[in-house]
Amino acid sequence: MRVYLVQHGEAKREEEDPARPLTDNGRREVEKVARFLSKIGVKVEKIFHSGKLRTAQTAETLKNYLNPAGGSAKAEALEPLADPKVWFEKLRGMDEDVMLVGHLPHLGKLTSLLLTGREDFEVVRFRYGCVVCLERAEKDSWSILWIIRPDMLLE
Repeated sequence: MRVYLVQHGEAKREEEDPARPLTDNGRREVEKVARFLSKIGVKVEKIFHSGKLRTAQTAETLKNYLNPAGGSAKAEALEPLADPKVWFEKLRGMDEDVMLVGHLPHLGKLTSLLLTGREDFEVVRFRYGCVVCLERAEKDSWSILWIIRPDMLLE
């Protein structure tokens, strides 16, 4: 099983727009990443995102390129300060590849928990639009397969 952990694209500052939608640059970067993921053949059953507008917009763009059978949906416990143990346990019960679109510090803590058993190590430095692909082997052992950031991709 693979899980793709995605930090939402760059969003407007709260002072600029309290809903914090993606900026023009954020939309462009997420689309660039989505195109790349489609090109390399990434397949997911479903895309889950927090209830915040910026993750919903990021998930929608990814859905348009990856066409997951289960579509995309809002999910609990993907908010910035959510307990990473919730998704740690949910992923244990899943066999299909999924994508989680969320926020920091939650994504960093979840990644650390999956890879080390502790949530307090910074094993990956996320940035807006970043995708971390983790693969589960036997006995819930996870490893990093790859990481892609928008600034790594050519136009």
